[in-house]
Amino acid sequence: MINSACIFGDSVSKGVVFDSVLKKYTLLKDSFVSIIQNQDKISINNYSKFGCTITKGGEVLKRHKSELNKFDYTVLEFGGNDCDFNWKDVSASPKSKHKPKTPLSVFQETYEKIIDFVKSCGGNPVLLSLPPVDAKRYFNWISCGLNPDNILNWLGDVEYIYRFHEMYNLAVNKIAKLKDIPLIDISSEFLQIDKYQELLCEDGIHPNKKGHELIGKTIEKYTLATV
Repeated sequence: MINSACIFGDSVSKGVVFDSVLKKYTLLKDSFVSIIQNQDKISINNYSKFGCTITKGGEVLKRHKSELNKFDYTVLEFGGNDCDFNWKDVSASPKSKHKPKTPLSVFQETYEKIIDFVKSCGGNPVLLSLPPVDAKRYFNWISCGLNPDNILNWLGDVEYIYRFHEMYNLAVNKIAKLKDIPLIDISSEFLQIDKYQELLCEDGIHPNKKGHELIGKTIEKYTLATV
């Protein structure tokens, strides 16, 4: 039986959503972490940070290294920010080469080291795959106040956003297999829904309340399978 867990990740695991009424990012009261805590009675320490990349996440994790062996599982959720670009720079210079916040090879290498670190501290790592993005909605979001034509010229097509994001998601899956650790497949659960976009906020990248409910149910299936 799973009694406790800690989670390190970005705004998705933090429970950040965009409030379309208030027009700002807020914390969702019924995030998937809260759902798991309340329904499954699992004690969870959430160390996720808004805007966190795998590198920053590793720094946060090291500050809590003495705690990891106290939890049944250490859940890791990274990639959504790592594959993002500085869209202001892209808009200003669409003919230049631009690197993501964390190049894919660095992302993979760093993630593997973090997993090894968790194990060395007596923790049991579990990875979460990434919820898919809505490329069109996210393009409109990142282009706001910038030059959308320049950004589109650099991208080639809007769906490149989805494909690039998916490369990092595939990397997470590969890392889990390579390190022989559990992976909770969030991605497939979203993609099985005809209009999965309705589970995302208007920014096209953060799961909304319904999205968090789906993530909660997916994790619950995993926890039940391990009992």
